[in-house]
Amino acid sequence: MDIFLQQIVNGVTLGSIYALVALGYTMVYGIIGLINFAHGDVVMVGALTAFTVITGLLGAGAGLPVGAVVALGLAAAILVCTTLAFGIERVAYRPLRRAARLAPLITAIGVSIVLQNTAMMIWGRNYLRFPELWQSRRFVIAGASITSMQVAIVLVSVAVMALLLLMIHYTKLGTAMRATAQNPEVAGLMGININTAISIAFVIGAALAAAAGFMVMAYYQVAHYHMGFILGLKAFTAAVLGGIGNLGGAMLGGLLLGVVEALGAGYIGDLTFGFLGSNYQDVFAFFVLILVLIFRPLGLLGERAGDRA
Repeated sequence: MDIFLQQIVNGVTLGSIYALVALGYTMVYGIIGLINFAHGDVVMVGALTAFTVITGLLGAGAGLPVGAVVALGLAAAILVCTTLAFGIERVAYRPLRRAARLAPLITAIGVSIVLQNTAMMIWGRNYLRFPELWQSRRFVIAGASITSMQVAIVLVSVAVMALLLLMIHYTKLGTAMRATAQNPEVAGLMGININTAISIAFVIGAALAAAAGFMVMAYYQVAHYHMGFILGLKAFTAAVLGGIGNLGGAMLGGLLLGVVEALGAGYIGDLTFGFLGSNYQDVFAFFVLILVLIFRPLGLLGERAGDRA
């Protein structure tokens, strides 16, 4: 039971991060039908940008409080990621909006490769060690160990996702995005700027990606130019699991995928005396993807047109 509760805690923490990244996939897919495979690399850019700003401020001896250093690093990551996403949409995807569906997909893969190699040239090939800015407190509840970092990740993720849902469903901007997702031509006739709605979807997804990248770096204490590839694929799996194009489905899929991955790594690792488990935890995510595509291609919550954004 102790192992079960511990893996649930680990899975919910990891799933919260998957959910944030999956929202970026599902927003873009919901509004223009594009699977943006470069989204995971935007997460990587956010993490490395925050790392550069935070270590730079600490190295310069600015004397700022830890909270201010973290806030500046996260703000820089969000600024860089949103600007990058806006540029990618404007330069790489917008000209191909009416092209065959395969062309934007190949372009997205190409953008991903460009971002990875550019990051490698800027930050190098080595793993970058994130400085320990705070002492994480540890709580033991019913035999499960929970750190203050895990609590913060879950609470921040829930708050961000709740704010996103409120924005999508109860603001004029959200209405414009949902109208564009349902029928771009009619939305344009109603006075909605289609290009602006699509660009904002990319920008919001990139802001979420920046936050997720910072969380991953702070949680695992490392950052790397290739860190966004597997994370992006898992988040895409979460979006498919919940029902890509459905915001609630992306959240549910992220949490479920994190729990499945953690339970699989914990229990199979014990049953095989360590030969499997955490070293093969990526297998569980993609095994789930295969099962979903076979038995329920639309995902657990399907795709409700009213929730597409």
